[in-house]
Amino acid sequence: MARKIGSRYTAHQILGRGSAGTVWLGEGPEGPVAIKLLREDLASDQELVGRFVQERTALLGLDHPRVVGVRDLVVDGNDLALVMDLVRGTDLRTRLERERRLAPEAAVAIVADVADGLAAAHAAGIVHRDVKPENVLLDMQGPLGPGGSHPALLTDFGVAKLIDTPRRTRATKIIGTPDYLAPEIIEGLPPTASVDIYALATVLYELLAGFTPFGGGHPGAVLRRHVTETVVPLPGIPDELWQLLVQCLAKAPASRLRASELGARLRQQLPLLAGMPPLDVDEPDEAEADDAEAAAAGPAGPAYDDPAPHAARGGGRRGAVPLVRGSAPDSNRDTHTSMRVPAPDELAGGARGTARAPRAAGVPRPGSARHRAAARRRRITLGVAGVVLAAVVGVGTWVATSGGDADATPQDTETSAPAGP
Repeated sequence: MARKIGSRYTAHQILGRGSAGTVWLGEGPEGPVAIKLLREDLASDQELVGRFVQERTALLGLDHPRVVGVRDLVVDGNDLALVMDLVRGTDLRTRLERERRLAPEAAVAIVADVADGLAAAHAAGIVHRDVKPENVLLDMQGPLGPGGSHPALLTDFGVAKLIDTPRRTRATKIIGTPDYLAPEIIEGLPPTASVDIYALATVLYELLAGFTPFGGGHPGAVLRRHVTETVVPLPGIPDELWQLLVQCLAKAPASRLRASELGARLRQQLPLLAGMPPLDVDEPDEAEADDAEAAAAGPAGPAYDDPAPHAARGGGRRGAVPLVRGSAPDSNRDTHTSMRVPAPDELAGGARGTARAPRAAGVPRPGSARHRAAARRRRITLGVAGVVLAAVVGVGTWVATSGGDADATPQDTETSAPAGP
């Protein structure tokens, strides 16, 4: 059912739903557009509307081939909407869920595109604050790049900042998606351009491995890992690429590369990655994530609001922990939410050893559910082997004894018999 958005736009059909609002396929004076209609409770927040209008000039001025352009901002009654370029394609999360992981050449090419978009935004003084696969769109009508990758564009600039108003998120709250949050945000520091680099490096790790480096289990455990754990090496990628990842996942913001540097250095890696197949590493078991969650929560229970149930997360593989209770997966999944900033003592303890280390396919991690099950199977196998061996030894002894009796002389037999009357 069509609906008017302001005086210039018409929304025709829903393309996707998220926690921040609904994306529509629309029509404007210059042709098809995508219209992100924010939630009514956001539209009724006068403080947020004011911030929305203040951001108008910056968002409209962000013009780059690797950024989904914002054409207009509409404030009309209960409608608060961003009118954006329409990208004919899908988001990176959808591709990742379909393929589980990408070949390194394609993954690096996509992330280099996003780095270029971030470089333009950072030069304009804009920090994205919510870089994740859901906010990367793949233009299926664009020319194919290295590794058969489609051009990648970053979308939803400014949305996290618009929602993150002082009244909505006091100093004890943080906004974002746990798997991609830089340590300084978790520690309560203001976000700078470096938080986008950390998030983008996390996305690259996820494209290569099929899972994020610090994700899994309860959000509290995820946040702790970002602050206290070091990233575990991915087997099978060139050392130069790994060093780039490590530098951009550094805990200290000043140690990370700038977006322009990251894009250029990633493209230098492309010739080395040509023809390389997707990495063959196993994703950590869900049981391992549950163990980590229990260890981080402690006997008093989790220190953070419960996320959506496991079933709502889609089970099995996933990239981000959706913290919006009751939200359903869709093509425009937003997971903006408020979380309590953990205290220093919470970040200091309980997280050691919980980072999810990749390993060669089929090899269970020590201490994991699969490792314990394999150990039980080995014990059972050894037990059965021991019983069989004992039985064989017993039979051999019986045969040996029986053979001795058969060879006995009649005299010996008579001697061993009881005396008669």
